[in-house]
Amino acid sequence: MEPFSHIVILPAAFVLDMLVGDPRALPHPVRWMGAAIAAVEKPFRNLTSNLIAGGLIFACALVLTTWLIAWGLVALADAVHPLCGTLVQIVLVATAVSARSLWDAAGKVWRTLKDGPLQDARQQVAMIVGRDTAQLDHSGVARAAVESVAENFVDGVVSPVFYAALGGAPLAIAYKMVNTLDSMVGYRNERYRLFGRASARIDDAANFLPARLSVPVIAAAAQWLFKSGASSITCAVREGRHHKSPNGGFPEAAFAGALQITLGGPDSYGGTRVDKPVIGAGNPPPQTHHIPRACSQLLLSSAIWVLLSWGIQNLLRIAV
Repeated sequence: MEPFSHIVILPAAFVLDMLVGDPRALPHPVRWMGAAIAAVEKPFRNLTSNLIAGGLIFACALVLTTWLIAWGLVALADAVHPLCGTLVQIVLVATAVSARSLWDAAGKVWRTLKDGPLQDARQQVAMIVGRDTAQLDHSGVARAAVESVAENFVDGVVSPVFYAALGGAPLAIAYKMVNTLDSMVGYRNERYRLFGRASARIDDAANFLPARLSVPVIAAAAQWLFKSGASSITCAVREGRHHKSPNGGFPEAAFAGALQITLGGPDSYGGTRVDKPVIGAGNPPPQTHHIPRACSQLLLSSAIWVLLSWGIQNLLRIAV
């Protein structure tokens, strides 16, 4: 692969994601990953009586296979012509990044909440969150949308770009398999409490550093947009660990401080009340207008992170 390819992959992939997003009419690797997970779950469950061990083999096999397929595609395209290899990497990394999809989804909730019936907004936000939405008021819908943007900033932007910078498109695509495994089997319910444990832990490990690196990036964007960078950093440092997820609290707290709102608190999942820690206590609850502010925060944070990762990646290549 020609040296110049590493100069263009990250910024070009981000631009491609922002231009195209995730068109439902086109095939997408994540949908194939979901189909693969569903297809091979039963054979791996039957592999051993130890569900934890079976789940670990299951997760490792799928992640490794995904990396090998992506590496093979890039190698094959590169053998045809280095430019082809570069283009394949750009497309693969773009499919791993979901800034445009997050922006679109939250934007639909905002427009519906602003102009349409509350019931329609509840149905719209139900498409991007796992909580029960039938009883949410306007503030509850806004909070759900903002929390979705904040939490998904890491696994939708920061982590895939981080792994693309480290190991190119194959590692970014392997990360998406890690993330897809967690979203499909990484639950603490009866079915997946043992079998999905490895998938959940691998996802936690993969997002550990990116989640924490997201905080100064979010704060930088907050300072640019809202002059609230210090508030963002303070909230993340003080309350980032106050979350059921070892990683999700950091970007959520950074967004709460940036927008100077309260996030977290009680929610209902499958009819069961879940008391989540309040983040940003003392600030007002989010309202409809905070959704587009969160989207602006998302886009600028994403651009800063891509440029920062791109710059560090190329400085290291020059140094080496």
